[in-house]
Amino acid sequence: MRSYRRHRLLVPVLLCALTVLAARPTAAPEEPGSGTGADTGISAEVARLYEEAAVATQQYEAGRKEAEEQRAEVQRAEELLDAQRRHIAVLHEDLGRIARAQYRGSGGLPVAAYMILADSPDSLMRGQHAFSQADLAVNNAISKNRRAEARLAADEARAADRWQALERRNTQLASLKADIEQKLESARSQLQGQADAAAAAGACRGAVRLDQPETGFSEGDWVAPVETYELSASYGSGGARWSNRHTGQDFAVPIGTPVRAVGAGRVVRVSCGGAFGMEIVIEHAGGHYTQYAHLASIAVDEGEHVSPGQWIGQSGTTGNSTGPHLHFEARITAESGSSVNPVSWLAARGVSL
Repeated sequence: MRSYRRHRLLVPVLLCALTVLAARPTAAPEEPGSGTGADTGISAEVARLYEEAAVATQQYEAGRKEAEEQRAEVQRAEELLDAQRRHIAVLHEDLGRIARAQYRGSGGLPVAAYMILADSPDSLMRGQHAFSQADLAVNNAISKNRRAEARLAADEARAADRWQALERRNTQLASLKADIEQKLESARSQLQGQADAAAAAGACRGAVRLDQPETGFSEGDWVAPVETYELSASYGSGGARWSNRHTGQDFAVPIGTPVRAVGAGRVVRVSCGGAFGMEIVIEHAGGHYTQYAHLASIAVDEGEHVSPGQWIGQSGTTGNSTGPHLHFEARITAESGSSVNPVSWLAARGVSL
């Protein structure tokens, strides 16, 4: 009987304990690399839309360049047509001058009278032959130029049709690009919201795996931490945001931009709180370390080996950050305060930023 009462008392105690544990941010630990369904979904969506936006932008820019070239071709055809028409007008004027000169020379007499008044048959024949030859040459030139004008007009029409078709296609591409970018912006906002919640809780939810692209890099290669970027705050620069000097190189990139491991190495730290927000630290051969901070998602776990160019996360603006960017450091230890100039460090490994 005592045993039964003891079990009845233990039930509410266990329930309370489970409730407390469930309320804690770290209460539901997950297997490494699992991530949550929502995290994985939005991270993958951002990565997919990021790639689609890049392709759409590339296609739009190529189409716009092609349309500009075709428009220039139309303008060149119009200029050639104008020149051809001016030439025909000159030929017409030449023929008129010859006719007027012939009329004045003959005094306006009919051919029969001119034959009677001619000094000799030879003189008559020479004059008439010269006029006929001139008339024939001018008419031949006019016919030839008219044929050339017709060909140029056809070329101009084809070029104009091609240009208009390109303009229509570019309008469609611009609409597609704008639609992708709108979806990407919405997905980025969701991704950053999840990242902010994780950083505030100080609890990472495990690696959110992304489909890795074919990089073509070998194990000994070194690469920039992001593929496309603008450099912003540099190493050693001062400002109110830092207690001393800036300890890394900032890369201004949109939220969700894939962040790459700069070289082969082992992940020695994954954390989601503090001034750096969501961050990753990788140890490389030779005792050097690299840090990637203010992320919006993390795609690797501690202890994992990474390859050059591998996507290890996505950029964001977690932690002490005033806007979307990647904070990148090169260090001689895994800890803050041991950083070296990352631009020089990468340059020594063949990577120019």
